[in-house]
Amino acid sequence: MNINAMRNIDFYIGVPLCFLVTCLDFILQIFRSQKLPSPKNILFIELSEMGSAILADPCMRKARSWDCELFFLIFNKNKASLYLLQTVKDENIFVLRERNLFLLLWDSLRFIFWCRQRKIDSCVDLELFSRVTALLTWASFAQNRVGFHRYHQEGLYRGEILTHRVPYNAHTHIAHNFMNLIESLVGGVSSDGFLKQTIEKQDIKMAQAEITKDMRRAVEDKIKKATVGWNSNQGIVLINANAGEFLPQRKWPKEYFMRLIRLLLESRQDIYILLTGAPNESDENNWISTAVGHARCVNFSGCVFFEELPTLYSLAKVLITNDSGPGHFSSVTNIRSFVFFGPETPSLYGSLGNSSAIYSHMSCSPCVSATNHRKTECTDNLCLKVISPESVVKKVIAVL
Repeated sequence: MNINAMRNIDFYIGVPLCFLVTCLDFILQIFRSQKLPSPKNILFIELSEMGSAILADPCMRKARSWDCELFFLIFNKNKASLYLLQTVKDENIFVLRERNLFLLLWDSLRFIFWCRQRKIDSCVDLELFSRVTALLTWASFAQNRVGFHRYHQEGLYRGEILTHRVPYNAHTHIAHNFMNLIESLVGGVSSDGFLKQTIEKQDIKMAQAEITKDMRRAVEDKIKKATVGWNSNQGIVLINANAGEFLPQRKWPKEYFMRLIRLLLESRQDIYILLTGAPNESDENNWISTAVGHARCVNFSGCVFFEELPTLYSLAKVLITNDSGPGHFSSVTNIRSFVFFGPETPSLYGSLGNSSAIYSHMSCSPCVSATNHRKTECTDNLCLKVISPESVVKKVIAVL
């Protein structure tokens, strides 16, 4: 199911359903205890983006420190992101198959019974004003239901079915916003409903992946097999030229990547360039590697399993990527990363790792936000095209 179909379902079906469920919930409150339980079994919902599942990890670890059992609901295609740090047990993850509407509805029905069996008492909706996830939060039958609430913002209606209504702060990093959700669950909320406390920087520090010698050896063998002449004493620069289908405007032009790689290879004789990506992203990477035409530039798409990515990042010196999953996946290691931003802003979605944002600060940027459900009419992403390969190579060479 494509992203626009999901947006239409969320609006045209989600809005009236949220209204009906609000009315039903109002009636049910008459028969429900007004005292909310302390959280023990907490369900997190983040369906659409793998990067956001990584950015939510600090708040999930906070919840786990309270001796709570953690559960997670996510789209099937994004489940692998939860394996990088393994904060949530595999048996506690429920996936929705998003291939078509029938499967989505069937899995949503199974989800209700799954929640009852696991006695979910608290549900944290990490999505930004999604009606579907608000309805799933209510369908979990959790007594504590936490999520972002619109308050005086227009056009973001998704009912009145949350018990803990947290204002979304569009001026602070999303990881801070996620932490506000979980902190609101355990108190500290003032009489006007706001969480008035400071989230310290150390509170949203990313955990680091554990990498063994055997894991390093296995990935090194794969690199040697894919390259000609590489050894562990030579540096690796990883390039992620893809950005997924959700927001293609986030892609720096592939011709720019080609020029950047040529400049890097001319500047340094001791590095190899690996073009990373999923198997279905191999064609675009193959175009880049062919255009570069150098033995030290290799299409590495699909050569490692997803759970091997932290090991790959730990072996490399630098990652250069579009604003997409790898910018966040790499934050579980100490690799130096450079992330291109345009439609999004690094102020809200910057990597929590050892990372630098490359951002033009064009007047129209960022053009996507929670208020437009991250949809833009832009068809010419000049905010990224004005960033030249020559300016980027200087930053990378300085690090190398």
